[in-house]
Amino acid sequence: MAQRPEPMTSEVLARSMDTNPVVIRRILAGLREHGHVQSEKGHGGGWTLARDPEKITLRDVYEALGSPALLAIGNRTESPGCLVEAAVNARLTPSFHDAEALLLARFGEVTLAMLSEDVQARFAALPSKKAASRPAKRRPKKNP
Repeated sequence: MAQRPEPMTSEVLARSMDTNPVVIRRILAGLREHGHVQSEKGHGGGWTLARDPEKITLRDVYEALGSPALLAIGNRTESPGCLVEAAVNARLTPSFHDAEALLLARFGEVTLAMLSEDVQARFAALPSKKAASRPAKRRPKKNP
């Protein structure tokens, strides 16, 4: 969306991310509630950024999406019945908190504009579309 001035439909966004438009609409609804995107109904409608991409960070997006768990490992229960699990939790909990704090700080340093620039550079570095769309040459089958 940062690269296109016209609204994008959830169907177009979903196709580019290989997911269902309903998933995109749910995500964008959370971003809209926080003022990051806006939607326009009707012909020519769709989603656009409501703020300058230089002003929206990954942390803003993370928080708008409900601050989901960042780490797939960590304490499974606050008060485990297993003494070994309790000992492991006690030793590792500060490290998990430190890791999450560092990751969130990094999220706050990355803007959508930075990501947009990176995507544009990666796209420009791709081989030409003509070469990429050319079918591979087939080798003739050998008859036994």
